[in-house]
Amino acid sequence: MNPNSMNPQNVVQPTLNANPNVTPNMNHGGHEMFDVHEILSSTINVLDQYMIFRTFVQSQELIGILDRQYNFILSQYNLTAECFASGQKPHQETATYMIPNMVPPVYGLKPSAPKKPNQSLADVKDAGISGHMLGLIKSHASLLGMSCSEITNGTVRRVIASQIQHFIEMAYEIFMFQNKNAYYQVPQLTPSDTQQMLQAYIPATGAPQMPNSNKPLH
Repeated sequence: MNPNSMNPQNVVQPTLNANPNVTPNMNHGGHEMFDVHEILSSTINVLDQYMIFRTFVQSQELIGILDRQYNFILSQYNLTAECFASGQKPHQETATYMIPNMVPPVYGLKPSAPKKPNQSLADVKDAGISGHMLGLIKSHASLLGMSCSEITNGTVRRVIASQIQHFIEMAYEIFMFQNKNAYYQVPQLTPSDTQQMLQAYIPATGAPQMPNSNKPLH
């Protein structure tokens, strides 16, 4: 399957402009202008750092992940820049990021050497590079989520909001690579502790008795 295959759920619907005197390209609030500039600037930073990281990567699998994610992020940057400038639906639909090979996580801790900062560029390894990639993608997903709720142009808001789930998938893909190579180990609680945590919450039953909005609580 093409990693950038179309998903009907991600089709960006056009927005009706409530104010006929405002053209689509001017249908932006002040917060939105700053937020989208931050998003686009951050996206460029991610792309540039991926390009730098590539010179240090040794694993062909990690090279494949980096290249696949770079191309997808670049496509999302272009969509965002286009619809932000025009205020209208971009000429291409948003795409779906697909992880080619999903593998189950490896639980448990294996003995490993203590970590410390690199002493020279010779110390740069795939463990560190993939860790930097994971941090960038997770941070960008958070930025998208925090920003899109303040974007007044509906088309731009939906284009940006639709990207969040795909950055989550990219982060998980990097996690799988790290986990498989014991760079990111996942401990588990004991079975009894796990069971207690799983049963700590239950669904609410019955209809809540909401207070009258104009009646004093006391």
